Amino acid sequence: MTEPDDPLGSWTGRLLRLGVGISPDDARRFVHDLYAQAQSDLDDERAKADFEREE
Repeated sequence: MTEPDDPLGSWTGRLLRLGVGISPDDARRFVHDLYAQAQSDLDDERAKADFEREE
């Protein structure tokens, strides 16, 4: 399930240890979606900061 270069693997493992009854696939999808949303939010913040700096 987890590969050495997999940044989501450790978080998926942590979620699986915390939540009884969560399937590994569901945990992985949740972690992936959470990571993608966080990355998108950071990108938006950077874009806004860049825009404000240019004004």
